[in-house]
Amino acid sequence: MADIKSAWEIAREKLEKIGEATPEEKLQWKYIPEGGKLAARFLREDFNLVSELAQFKDEGARKYVSKGIQDVLVKNITLPRNDNAKKVNKRVMDMVKNLKNDKVAVENIFSKMRRIFSHYVGPGEEQRKQVYEELKFEIGRKLQQALQQQMGAQAANMRIDIERQPEFQAEWRKTSRELDSQYEKHLEEYKAELSTIN
Repeated sequence: MADIKSAWEIAREKLEKIGEATPEEKLQWKYIPEGGKLAARFLREDFNLVSELAQFKDEGARKYVSKGIQDVLVKNITLPRNDNAKKVNKRVMDMVKNLKNDKVAVENIFSKMRRIFSHYVGPGEEQRKQVYEELKFEIGRKLQQALQQQMGAQAANMRIDIERQPEFQAEWRKTSRELDSQYEKHLEEYKAELSTIN
């Protein structure tokens, strides 16, 4: 009859098959999170990230700290939904360009991102406003009809604040996400492309 192994024994056997972590892997595990912490601090407060990075004298450590910084910063590039997002994007993009070696490739990707941002705040904003008004009108019409059926002639004098209605808010959130998804898709592609550049 075959031996029955405990979960601990099975896990130990799997670990033995995997083997010891390489020195390179250990550096990654240690310094990529360090870079992430520095990037988070950079996003919260105004400090010199480049001089913080320069304090890592070991080239291997500095490489992985820089990767951790870049990973977090790139994730924080978002659609310019408000002025704060625009400021964060500019600051992040400037720092990422500063940290990357291939400045031309980075600038090419940033140009694509800026076109998306420009369209988002220009024609995209107009489209969102138009869809918002159409949705507001349509839901207002439906609510007015429902009131008319329930209350008859009294409903004609009632004013409904459509924008405060849960049905409108839920529908607008859904529609807004759908409109933004096309921009998000392109932005995510560019961010992935940016992550491959040295």
